[in-house]
Amino acid sequence: MQRSPQCSETLTSKRKIDMAGQSSAVTARTGNNPFLRGVAVLSTLAGWCSAAMIVAAVAITCQMIFVRFVLNQSTVWQTEAVIYLAIGATLVGLPYVQQLRGHVNVDLIPLALSPGARYYMYILTMTLSIVMVAIVLFYGFEHWHLAYERNWKSDTIWAVRLWIPYLAIPVGFGLFLLQLIADLVAVLLKIDTPFGLEDE
Repeated sequence: MQRSPQCSETLTSKRKIDMAGQSSAVTARTGNNPFLRGVAVLSTLAGWCSAAMIVAAVAITCQMIFVRFVLNQSTVWQTEAVIYLAIGATLVGLPYVQQLRGHVNVDLIPLALSPGARYYMYILTMTLSIVMVAIVLFYGFEHWHLAYERNWKSDTIWAVRLWIPYLAIPVGFGLFLLQLIADLVAVLLKIDTPFGLEDE
């Protein structure tokens, strides 16, 4: 059966195969589904925010080096800010990395399975992932809310209000949970394929 040019282009853009035979899936498919497209926009926005945090951390580090070694002055807030930005960038960037299929993935077993078994394995692993991330989100939100209610501050000269950096926990894991749900929905609706692998 000969595929249409449009179908071949879709398959090519979805999955590339290197000489070793390993797969490398790219951005998750959304089709014309408004929910999937909305989640994709949020994940992309989170990726941009994460990148901005990294750039800010690098800029602050450069400023800190200048203040310490050129002006020979002490720093107060820079080290703490860089740590919070680096951790925040990691958490807020979770959904974007998931959207790009950038998390560590070992597809040895899915490749060995038949399409039917691969589908059910995907449903199981994604359901377990969603449950685990939802638990982390619940306790992360609880921790953030506690810091906000009690007005916790860091034990440093800067004394930053901890609810501000802690906000990255519920935001990051909340968007990550949304992206995982979107990935599962895409497979259930046959918009995407399990593990980004095409049926042979």
